[in-house]
Amino acid sequence: MIEVRNVSLRVGAFSLNNISFSVPRGVYGMLMGRTGCGKTSLLEAICGLKPIISGEILLLGRDVTKLKPAERGIGLVPQDGALFSTMTIREHLAFALHIRDWRNSEIRTRVDELAELLGLGKLLDRKPQGLSGGEVQRVALGRALACRPGILCLDEPLSAVDEETRGEMHELLRTVQKHTGVTALHVTHSRTEARALGNRCFFLREGKIVEASAADLAESVVEEAKTK
Repeated sequence: MIEVRNVSLRVGAFSLNNISFSVPRGVYGMLMGRTGCGKTSLLEAICGLKPIISGEILLLGRDVTKLKPAERGIGLVPQDGALFSTMTIREHLAFALHIRDWRNSEIRTRVDELAELLGLGKLLDRKPQGLSGGEVQRVALGRALACRPGILCLDEPLSAVDEETRGEMHELLRTVQKHTGVTALHVTHSRTEARALGNRCFFLREGKIVEASAADLAESVVEEAKTK
C-alpha cells in the first residue's frame, strides 16, 4: 500500500499542502493532472527525491518519511528512461543487483528472468543508442524491477512512445503488474492511458486530490478523443 498523509511540499514558488490519498496493496494507481500541477513533484516526494515540509509517507505499512530513496523499497521508471550511454542493456538490468552485492549466479538468473518478461533477450548486449522509445522504457522498467521492489513508481513512462507501441506497453505493464503483484503509482496526463491501466485513479487539481470514478474516466476519454 502507498499512503500519503497530509503531505505538504514546496518547490520554488510552487507548493502543495495537506495532500492525502492511498493506493491499496497490489493495485495499479494512476495520478493524473495538467502539466505543472505538481504530480511529478508528489511522486518524487514519495520516492524520497524531494523533501516534504510536513506529513507522512507510508509504503507497505512502513513509515518511510525520513528514509533515503534507496531505503524505501521503490522501483522508479523516470519519464525519459535515464539510461546510461556507456552501459549495455544487460548491465542496466544488473546495476542495482551489483550495488546490493548479489552473487553473480543470482544476477545472471535475475537478468534472464527480466529479459524474458520484458522481451529484451535480443537487446542484452546492445547499448541504448538507437533503441526505440518503447525499448528504452522496457529497459528502464527492468532496471526498476530488478530488486523485486514492493512499490513501482512511473513518471509519464509512455510520453515518448508512438501510438502503436503505446498499446503494446499497456499490455506489458498489465502483465508485469499481474506477474509481480507490485503496488504501482503511474503519473500521466492521458485519460485513455489511465483507463487502460488503472485500478484506482486520482486527479490532482488546484492543489487537491480527487479520486475519479469509472464513469468520470469514461467521459474524460470520450472528450480526449474528440480533441485529437
